[in-house]
Amino acid sequence: MTGVSTQDELLVRRAREGDRGACEELFRRHRNDSYRLAYRYLGHEQDALDVVQEAMIKAFTALAQFDGRSVYRTWLLKIVRNTALDWGRRRRRQIAVAAPVGPAIRAGTGENDHDPGVLDDPSRRLQRQDLRAALYEGLDRLSATLRETFILFAELGMSYKDIAEVQDVPVGTVMSRIHAARAKLQADLDWDRLNDLCMMD
Repeated sequence: MTGVSTQDELLVRRAREGDRGACEELFRRHRNDSYRLAYRYLGHEQDALDVVQEAMIKAFTALAQFDGRSVYRTWLLKIVRNTALDWGRRRRRQIAVAAPVGPAIRAGTGENDHDPGVLDDPSRRLQRQDLRAALYEGLDRLSATLRETFILFAELGMSYKDIAEVQDVPVGTVMSRIHAARAKLQADLDWDRLNDLCMMD
């Protein structure tokens, strides 16, 4: 059997049986996306790390409730989202999508998640930073709901169906939100330049 979802299902079964190595592998596979999502809500690196830790503990404690109707990643990111929202309320902090994204967590390295080829070219690196700044400014002008939906789709690469599950809304609502976010961003930004950014990534 191949594919991330199938491998996750096997790991979940092993984790339910008390295999600590399976738990560690599930954590390793999904901590980057979990961190990125938490950071988008909280805008603070340490808070995001704390949310990831709390969400992972919740997920591992509740593995028996994972029924396989969605892939493990989607189920986990929903827990991360809800934990980040709760964390923000406890801190009485306004929940907003942060910019720019903090450093990605790499297993055993702590390195930032950059393309070495881009880092070797100062002009491309500056152009990339400029384009990212423009995108984040555009995202800041979106409503919190549109920002979250667009980031789940564009940055985390989630399907409409998976986003609908994370947000507890119909698929049609997700499609409408993404369309509205794209329209607003396109009205505010140079879309060709943003396409260039995507190609750099």
